[in-house]
Amino acid sequence: MSKNKFYRLRKTVCERARRIVVKVGSSVVTTEDGLNLPVIRQLTNEIAFLCKQKREIVLVTSGAIAAGMRKMGLEQRPLSLPQQQALAAIGQGDLIRTYEEAFATYHQRVAQVLLTRDGLVQRHRYLNARNTLFTLLRWGIIPIVNENDTVAVEEIKFGDNDSLAGLIAAMVEADLLILLTDMDGLYDQDPRTYPEAQRLQVVEKINEKIEALGESAPNKLGRGGIASKIKVAKEMTALGIPVFIARGLTPGVLTLLFAGEDIGTFFVPQPRQWCIRKHWIASLPPKGEIILDPGAVKAILSYGKSLLPSGIIETHGQFYVGDPVYCLDEEGRKIAIGLVNYNASEIEKIKGLNTRDIERVLGYKGYDEVIHRDNLCVLG
Repeated sequence: MSKNKFYRLRKTVCERARRIVVKVGSSVVTTEDGLNLPVIRQLTNEIAFLCKQKREIVLVTSGAIAAGMRKMGLEQRPLSLPQQQALAAIGQGDLIRTYEEAFATYHQRVAQVLLTRDGLVQRHRYLNARNTLFTLLRWGIIPIVNENDTVAVEEIKFGDNDSLAGLIAAMVEADLLILLTDMDGLYDQDPRTYPEAQRLQVVEKINEKIEALGESAPNKLGRGGIASKIKVAKEMTALGIPVFIARGLTPGVLTLLFAGEDIGTFFVPQPRQWCIRKHWIASLPPKGEIILDPGAVKAILSYGKSLLPSGIIETHGQFYVGDPVYCLDEEGRKIAIGLVNYNASEIEKIKGLNTRDIERVLGYKGYDEVIHRDNLCVLG
């Protein structure tokens, strides 16, 4: 992509973005002494200004556990889940109060939204959360979203707020996702190890080479790293949502981004590959696996077909009707994830059979398809 085309695209994206999700990491909003008040005040100033331009902002923030760590005088994040939950309980109040006071300076109202993955697994609960966010935005209120670390357990954790920000961006059909971190953007190698590393101004398409740049370790305060941001950027651009990664500690970072200054890394949106519903399916924690034969793999990848019992070799795990499961090829590569119409024991009985044999074997036939293509999200 030529420089002129790149700058025109960036300018167009920023001018047209009406609904924006801004995610700030722990390394941005916390210091060794607690919450980074000057940075929070600067960001709230810039976000409030964007709101006055008739833009809708959802703020996804880390910092509860880190704030609790500093309040308790801890230097290292504890490994124990109860300790992390306790620290979140200690720090979350300080975090939302600080944001509320900072935004009040600009007469901007905010609302706290705490989510866990299990709260979004069931479709009706996902839609309820979506409707709540839309209502807050319609009322001119900034939703401040964080993972509810106080009650989350390992099986239901998002893992990092980059993933949460991506899910929220898809949920509200955002025009732009901005990930603010402690790095200036994506580099061609780790700048902490290689001083000669060069920042990538633009990523036109996320391929294996780009994904390999995400192998650097996360910092000691946060759970995410550059790898999680690349993963989210890949998912969002596949939905047609452009993504910026930029250094949140840069003074006036949002103002500079919207002014078209050369900071951060811009990920170019792709022609939409998924609908919003299929992104929700892809975000669900899988309950098991189904191994497919080469014919079924080709039918799904090349022709967009449903998964029929005739293409199934075996199943792994215990899962039930409506559960999300991975579809793998014989080499173990993840082909797709989808919602099953039959439970694992039933699929074991009908695997390899023609659809006309389902009723004879099970005594009933609810569906021809084990996973209908409308409930099947191709990965990769």
